[in-house]
Amino acid sequence: MSLFLNLNKLLSSHFQKNNRMKLIKLNAIDSTNVFLKELANTEELESYTIVTAEAQTKGKGQMGSVWETEVGKNLIMSVFVKEIVKDINSIFDLNVVVAVSVIEALHHFCIPKLSIKWPNDIMSYNFKIGGILIENNIKSNGQITSVIGIGLNVNQTNFAHLPKGSSLKVLCDTDFDRTEILYKIIAHLKDNISLLQNDAAAVWQKYFDSLFKKDNPIAFKNSITNQNFMGIIKTVTKEGMLQVIKEDDSIHHFRIKEIQMLY
Repeated sequence: MSLFLNLNKLLSSHFQKNNRMKLIKLNAIDSTNVFLKELANTEELESYTIVTAEAQTKGKGQMGSVWETEVGKNLIMSVFVKEIVKDINSIFDLNVVVAVSVIEALHHFCIPKLSIKWPNDIMSYNFKIGGILIENNIKSNGQITSVIGIGLNVNQTNFAHLPKGSSLKVLCDTDFDRTEILYKIIAHLKDNISLLQNDAAAVWQKYFDSLFKKDNPIAFKNSITNQNFMGIIKTVTKEGMLQVIKEDDSIHHFRIKEIQMLY
């Protein structure tokens, strides 16, 4: 408990614990991922220890991008898991599991036209409604622990600064219970982690089936050469690289931030 008392940015917190998970609710924090990583360094955490916050001042996306959110409107959560990723070569498996779990959870709330924009943005139609940031830690004994950050636009309605952003409320014209969504995500996350350990191909197939713009011609921008081109997304490799076929039928693989979809 001393960690919470020493965090100046923490306004208040309370705990909920049952036989399935431990939930820490915060009013305000710089980053739920940072908070949970620091907690994992001082305590032996159980898998599915979860931190949520009403406000987050330094939320991050992929490759250091910033995620801004209105206070009390959205779902800001981080989940600690361990011994899910077995080795460094299967790290992207967890990205796949989390993205699929968020999509499946949102289906319960009848969110339309859901898809996963590679690597793990959550989309409805052509609008981004959520994102995922997973940070892994390899311990000296080889054990890999992971902090899964999920940001979901729920009841926010102002996206003037984000023309490609939207929320569940904007899309469905109704308010949503953020805690109910959280529990649905965790339930599907547990189910898909169990499936991953028994049939990884089945989880990956769910990811492929939900992939944004898969098998459709789309314009891209090569972030390295600064050139635009047309291509078709065919698959994502085990390492998390996007496979694209260009107009001349040549096959190319791109890492995160090497390519941008223009849509």
